Amino acid sequence: MEIEILYKDRDLLICKKPAGMPSQPDLSGQEDLLTELSKTYKSVRLVHRLDTPTGGVMVFGLSQKATAKLCSMVQDHALFCKEYLAVLPKSPENDDGRLCDYLYHDKRTNKSFVVEKARKGSKEAVLEYRVLEKKDDGRTLVLVRLHTGRTHQVRVQFASRGLPLAGDGKYGSREKCPFIGLWAYRLTFPHPITGKEVSVSAKPDGTLTPWDSFEYEF
Repeated sequence: MEIEILYKDRDLLICKKPAGMPSQPDLSGQEDLLTELSKTYKSVRLVHRLDTPTGGVMVFGLSQKATAKLCSMVQDHALFCKEYLAVLPKSPENDDGRLCDYLYHDKRTNKSFVVEKARKGSKEAVLEYRVLEKKDDGRTLVLVRLHTGRTHQVRVQFASRGLPLAGDGKYGSREKCPFIGLWAYRLTFPHPITGKEVSVSAKPDGTLTPWDSFEYEF
């Protein structure tokens, strides 16, 4: 499979991960992004991950020094900014807002849950969102900025408020879609070697459900 490269220099590579492809080798045995990239870029190194059903922008290291710095940045969401597009079944109560929860991840089922208060194993989860577009059938496109990076964070924080992402049956959606309504839209961070800002974005394929309902004029 040909992977679309969005940016590349001697230290890092940014590409467009196809929805449905694992970020790295897993037990499914599916073709994965890291292995596919390594066929062309022998020194490519994983920096962060996207859930298999989620497509979009991912960065990889190409040098040891850049990889180490990028891995450190990923933990600091003030430096390493992740923005997503999400499709909700209806509009949230407010057109913009901040969601704050404690999440507990059950490794046995690979599923996260909102818990009422901090407890052993739970972690704080914070995101901001802004409505971009509303359709007559209720579907709503939102832009999400993460302030923490918890497992399935965007999916479970909206689902816990009665807004499961389109096609995300794991968290309660009854809508049938080839892929879930979550897309890694933009990454912004200082270059690990030069310090200059790097900001790269990519839109999902607007011909595929659930993205085919929207204009993406933002």
